[in-house]
Amino acid sequence: MKIARAVVDGSPRIVVVSDAATRIAPTDHPDDALVAIESARSGAAESWEQVDLDALHLAAPVSGAGKIIAVGLNYADHTSETGFTQPERPLTFAKYATSISGPSDDIVVPGHVTRQVDLEVELALLIGRRCGGTTPATLDDVAAYTVANDVSARDVQFGDTQWTRGKSFDTFTPLGPWLVTADEFGHPAGHRVYGTVNGEILQDDDTSEMIFDVPTLLAFVSDGVTLEPGDLILTGTPAGAGAFRNPARYLAAGDEVVCGIDGIGELRNRVVVR
Repeated sequence: MKIARAVVDGSPRIVVVSDAATRIAPTDHPDDALVAIESARSGAAESWEQVDLDALHLAAPVSGAGKIIAVGLNYADHTSETGFTQPERPLTFAKYATSISGPSDDIVVPGHVTRQVDLEVELALLIGRRCGGTTPATLDDVAAYTVANDVSARDVQFGDTQWTRGKSFDTFTPLGPWLVTADEFGHPAGHRVYGTVNGEILQDDDTSEMIFDVPTLLAFVSDGVTLEPGDLILTGTPAGAGAFRNPARYLAAGDEVVCGIDGIGELRNRVVVR
């Protein structure tokens, strides 16, 4: 099934697509995608009102996140283009939850802070239950998959020498358009992942080309670290991001950035500089 959040009369509402029907949760339903997944699986969502999907304005599919754990340098071609040495174990960093935005929201660039903003299309995992710590997480702990754009202010990212701030400005983690449950999405390897700017394909690869596959990432990031329901893991980006092209191609005001993964859908965000 697919889960989304839509803004209706100024308020977020959960949306479920299952068995070709699009249904919207009642106003008293919790604004929680994980609760919605359970509602759908129990059959409770079958009584929800059917709606026209095309008439909905989709918001970020999660209302927030406890932790956002991101992975860098996880595709060989991308690692090669950066000039970094291929890591021997996953390279992880954090993003702030306040950076989350919706699948059609503007990417708002603080122009007084950065002039080198870049796209990074990534497969993101939504953790569905408490796991990790003493027992590393597995695919069974993933509730759903979605598309993320790990928007990166390269001058800040590399100027700070650590990556968190340059990847965590407000709106710098567009997500969506859907959370696709694991039973529908299938194994996380073997899905095309791509990113375009103004219609030009810059990134185009397959999730099977990750250096560290999703089961390996789950085991690594959760070894000694407890993951909570609602945590997000971003699994890395393929080659083609603007900073590593010759000449470099950074995002500019008015650019339309599309990030997509087969089996999930596309983010479509416009760049605004303020």
